[in-house]
Amino acid sequence: MTTHGGCRVPYGDLRAVLERCLRLCGFDRERAERCARIFAENSLVGVASHGLNRFPRFLEWIERGWIDPTQTPERVASLGCLERWDGRLGPGPLNAEDSMVRTMEIAEEHGVGVLALRNTNHWMRAGTYAWQAAEAGFVGICFTNTEPNLPPWGSAQPKLGNNPLAVAIPRSNGRHVLFDGAMSQFSYGALETAVRRGETLPVPGGFGRTGELTDDPEEILESKRALPIGFWKGAGLSLVLDLLATTLGAGRSTRDLGTQAAEYGVSQLFVAFSRFLMDAPVLEQIERTLMDLHTARAEGSSSVRYPGEHHLTIRAENLRDGVPVDEVIWREVQRLVC
Repeated sequence: MTTHGGCRVPYGDLRAVLERCLRLCGFDRERAERCARIFAENSLVGVASHGLNRFPRFLEWIERGWIDPTQTPERVASLGCLERWDGRLGPGPLNAEDSMVRTMEIAEEHGVGVLALRNTNHWMRAGTYAWQAAEAGFVGICFTNTEPNLPPWGSAQPKLGNNPLAVAIPRSNGRHVLFDGAMSQFSYGALETAVRRGETLPVPGGFGRTGELTDDPEEILESKRALPIGFWKGAGLSLVLDLLATTLGAGRSTRDLGTQAAEYGVSQLFVAFSRFLMDAPVLEQIERTLMDLHTARAEGSSSVRYPGEHHLTIRAENLRDGVPVDEVIWREVQRLVC
């Protein structure tokens, strides 16, 4: 079956091929399985830009030495509910998953846990780790800085990062609320996906060659002038997130990352609030809020959705019918294990 110029493959097949690739790149069996699961799951829920589509680049960075598949995070400082860790350039998805586990452990003891992680790598999809917390019953928050790819409002120079932020609120039925958004109107992964598909953006997403707003993703990638969400407000929030991550973690800032050959050694922050706060009255209040949201009428549809709601539908569909993949990228990855 074809879709968007691609095809569908069973989730298990996708995950198995990615795992074999990682084993060939020096991952042990357990870490290869975990990392492959994260990549495959991102594609499964409809975020291929941070799943299969980014996998070849991930392998390239291992080969270049920017990612060390054998390294794990190391704690370097702690103060009550706050800990500072060094990712030692280990695989970003595994460092992030381990960090959220530790953040929840701290929250179990103190009510809230905060973990600042420096010297780590691209974690792929921010929502993966906020959702991880929600699945365990915690409120989860996490964000990362990036290389400079966003201009401060009023400037044409990319001095800020698009610094993705994710927040997850648990629900008793497992259909958690998940906000996952970059500080740019469209993530760079989404722009790259649109270019591959030959699509324009549904709304202007940045500035083009002439300095005018455009819905052409290729022009935005060339200019590196993505549009901040909320215009000057998104630009300001980007700076604040970068400063928080670098201050608490004593790590590299977006400015520092811009002096390197690539985006590695980034700074991230993880926050979890104790699951014991999520008692029956609180969970009922969440449900009343979401039920009220669903009564809002939206043009062309029966109701609006809460953040992350559509991922569950996509996930079920792709488990049933197969995960949509870009045929060119899928064949490229398959050749690596042949």
